[in-house]
Parts: sequence; C-alpha cells; structure tokens
Amino acid sequence: MFAEDIIIKPLLTEKGYDGIADKKYTFIVKKSANKTQIKNAVEKIWDVSVESVNTVNCKGKKKRMGKYEGYTPDYKKAVVQLKADSKAIEDFNSLS
Repeated sequence: MFAEDIIIKPLLTEKGYDGIADKKYTFIVKKSANKTQIKNAVEKIWDVSVESVNTVNCKGKKKRMGKYEGYTPDYKKAVVQLKADSKAIEDFNSLS
C-alpha cells in the first residue's frame, strides 16, 4: 500500500482548525490502515516527524431523499500529533 493511498483527504472542522496551532492535524484515512501505516504515510508525504496518532471509526449518518432513506459511507478519522521540534505541514499554514 502506498502512502498516497492511505491519506484520503484532510478533515477541516472547527475543532480541527483549533488543533493546527498545536501541530495536530486531522485526516480521513483508509479504513483498513493502522496507526503505524498512517504515521509512516504522513512522515513520507510531508517530511515531518510524528509523535502520536489517534484513530476513530466513524459511522455514516442516516440521510433521506424524499421517501428513500439510506446511510452515508462509514469512514476512519485520524488525528496526527507532530513532535514539538518538527516543522509544520505546509498545506495547512494559511489556515492557522
């Protein structure tokens, strides 16, 4: 599995914006990826050093479209904490 396949996209929420100043970044990742694979992928893509990774399996929400109802897809969320001496991720610099 390649590093680019593990990290799907960043998750930008109000709580996620607050963590950028503390070098905490939130991503939606592949459901089958474990913490070690996520850590290695972030370190490889952005050339930073990761201190810890916390993951959460998020269940899809129930949605309706007229008389039909279904669920949005399930996803996995990862909160990545960088080390204090590590540089920040460049893609998030304009958001902090």
